[in-house]
Amino acid sequence: MEKKKRQDGREFEFTAKDFARIRELIYQRAGISLSDAKSDMVYSRIGRRLRAIGYRSFREYLGFLELHPDADEWEDFTNALTTNLTSFFREAHHFPILAEHLLTLEKPIRIWCSAASTGEEPYTLAMTACEAFGTLNPPVEIIATDIDTNVLETAANGVYPIDRVSQLSEERCKTFFLKGKGQHEGSVRVRSELRKLITFLPLNLLDEKWPIQGPFDVMFCRNVMIYFDKPTQAKILERFVPMMTPQTLLFAGHSENFMYVSKDFQLLGKTVYQLKENQSVAAKQAAA
Repeated sequence: MEKKKRQDGREFEFTAKDFARIRELIYQRAGISLSDAKSDMVYSRIGRRLRAIGYRSFREYLGFLELHPDADEWEDFTNALTTNLTSFFREAHHFPILAEHLLTLEKPIRIWCSAASTGEEPYTLAMTACEAFGTLNPPVEIIATDIDTNVLETAANGVYPIDRVSQLSEERCKTFFLKGKGQHEGSVRVRSELRKLITFLPLNLLDEKWPIQGPFDVMFCRNVMIYFDKPTQAKILERFVPMMTPQTLLFAGHSENFMYVSKDFQLLGKTVYQLKENQSVAAKQAAA
C-alpha cells in the first residue's frame, strides 16, 4: 500500500527538534556545522535512509543512532550529509604552483589530499606530477582520504561519465584516460599508472588518531574547512603543523582563509600557505 503523505506534503514528520538533533549528531561525529538553511536538504537526504532501512519516523531513527554509537548505520548517516562537489583541475590556478614546487623537492615526494571526494582532485594531482616530471611514473606518492566511504569507492575505481572530462584538453584525455567501449561506451577510466600513484583511505578529520603519518611535502585541504566552525578549524590546523616541513605547501579553497583561524601559517598568495618560521622549527622537532 502506498504511504499517505502528510498535509505538508512530506512522507515523514520532521520537526525543529529532529533537525536540531541531526545538527548536533553530525557536529559531534564529523565536525560538520549545518546552517538553518540546510533543513530541507537534511530532510531529503536522511529521509532516504529512513526509506532504505524501514524506519517510520526521524525520531525513531535518531533514537537508534543515539543508543548504538558503534552501529554501521553511522557511516551511512555521515555519508548522507557530506557534500562532494568536485571536478578535474578545479581552482586551476593552484596546479602550476604545485608543478613548479614539485620540481624543487627531494624525492620521493609525499602528497596528502584530505578531501578526495569522488577522486577528481587526487587524480588531478597525479596528472600534474606526471606533466611536471614528463613521465607516467613520477617520484610521487599520493594519500587521498575522505570521510565518505561511498565516494572513496568511486574514486578508487576511477571510472567517470565522459562529460566529466569534457573540459580537459584532448592531449590530457588521450594521455590519462581510456575510453570505454561496448557496454562501457560513454565513460572513461583513469589509466592504471595514475591509479597506482594513489592510496585511498577513509579518514575523519575529527578522529583522535589518523591512519596516516607525516611529514608531507604537499597538503591539499580545499573547501573542507567551510563545513566546520572556527574552533574545529583551529583544532585541525593545529594537527597539520607536525605533519609539515618548512618546505611543505598547504593549499586551501578559494573561499577559505586560515589566517583568521591560526597563527601557525603564513600566506604565500592564491590561498597557498606555509608554516611560519617558528612553527617550521617546531614541526621539524616533532617529526624527528
